[in-house]
Amino acid sequence: MTELELEAMIQRAAEAGAKKALRDVGLQDDDAVHDMREIRDLLDSWRSAKRTAANTVIKTFTYIFLGALLTGSYFSFFNKP
Repeated sequence: MTELELEAMIQRAAEAGAKKALRDVGLQDDDAVHDMREIRDLLDSWRSAKRTAANTVIKTFTYIFLGALLTGSYFSFFNKP
């Protein structure tokens, strides 16, 4: 068996394995490209939503902390006997 024949056999085996793997996960049809694009868009949206939610939580706690500081300084300065 020559090196070219061996490479061709390995190439055919790799393609057959890839096709079987795609078929096993349901991505064997022509719409698979669109399905993968939708999945990527969904993941991007999920990551963006997580980032936005985290930023919102951090901002909320920051505002609460700053509000507590302002409230404490108000009572400290303006409520002296």
